[in-house]
Amino acid sequence: MSEIRADKLHNVTGDNDSGIDLSTNDQILLKTADTTAITVDANQNVAIGVTSKNSANNGSLTIGHTGMTKISASASGNADELVLIGADASANVGMSIISNNANQGSIFFGDEDDTDIGQIVYDHSNNSMGFTQGGTERFEMNKTAGVVRIKPGGSNVIYFDGNGQSINNENRRARLDMSSNTSAYTHIVTQNTGTGNGVFIAFINNSGTVIGSISQSSTSTLFNTSSDYRIKENINYNFDATTELKKLKPCKFNFIGESETIEGFLAHEVSDVVPRAVSGTKDETRDIGTIKDADGNVLQENTIEARKEDGQTWEKTGTENVIQGLDQAKLVPLLVKTIQELEARITALESK
Repeated sequence: MSEIRADKLHNVTGDNDSGIDLSTNDQILLKTADTTAITVDANQNVAIGVTSKNSANNGSLTIGHTGMTKISASASGNADELVLIGADASANVGMSIISNNANQGSIFFGDEDDTDIGQIVYDHSNNSMGFTQGGTERFEMNKTAGVVRIKPGGSNVIYFDGNGQSINNENRRARLDMSSNTSAYTHIVTQNTGTGNGVFIAFINNSGTVIGSISQSSTSTLFNTSSDYRIKENINYNFDATTELKKLKPCKFNFIGESETIEGFLAHEVSDVVPRAVSGTKDETRDIGTIKDADGNVLQENTIEARKEDGQTWEKTGTENVIQGLDQAKLVPLLVKTIQELEARITALESK
């Protein structure tokens, strides 16, 4: 077998300052203009454009700037296959993915079973960017459509945390959960920048019909529930409101843990008179427990069994109270009708 043995190979014309340097044991240097452009070390790691690396930030493929000074930051051992290094300690570092105006630029995350189970994709055809997790797009920013979509799916939640709060609590498991110091910050701010009235939040049932909203005029906020005559039937103006109203039991109380005395009702006592004003059932409780994956790892604690997904197990650990609620606005029709009945009686007495 023929061999060529040499420490250095240079171009034979010009200034002879470009070539291959083999003079260092177990190392190959490719030079241009007498400056190292590519280095291959004994561990088959490749460095491009880096001539003064320290071992802390070497990767399987390291790309940097020729003549760079050493940077003390280390590449994580879990992500050192490709390392980008700035020209010096004050330089920015970046990576560009350039695509045609009608195509996509992508970064895929794969495993042995799925080559694209995680994705970051920028679509130049509509200037949108999507983030995929578990094979499903979860987050999309679309400039053309003017929308940002967050799509949790399953039992996932959209969670904004300003206090470091845990959502490992059944009462905190919602599609949208926000936590912050409300004495210092406002949770949600919405502003109608137009001159007319506007709807801030619309509530829609499973058939797509709007059944309520929170809207505003130029000076006030309206909390609306559907009340159009076109969706009502069996309308009756003749019923005895006074008798029903007398069944209600207004009382004074304070909430446990608070000292302030206030006026109100007990939800279960109102439910016998105006059932629609009350949510929940008196003394209701529910089972809570721990959900684990197939390997026995804890996924959720203090949660209901209905949250369990395929391949997971749920084990009961206790019970918790399901608190009743009262919508006092639902009592207004009864109050108004009672006043009308009383007014009619007063008028009748005064006419005698």
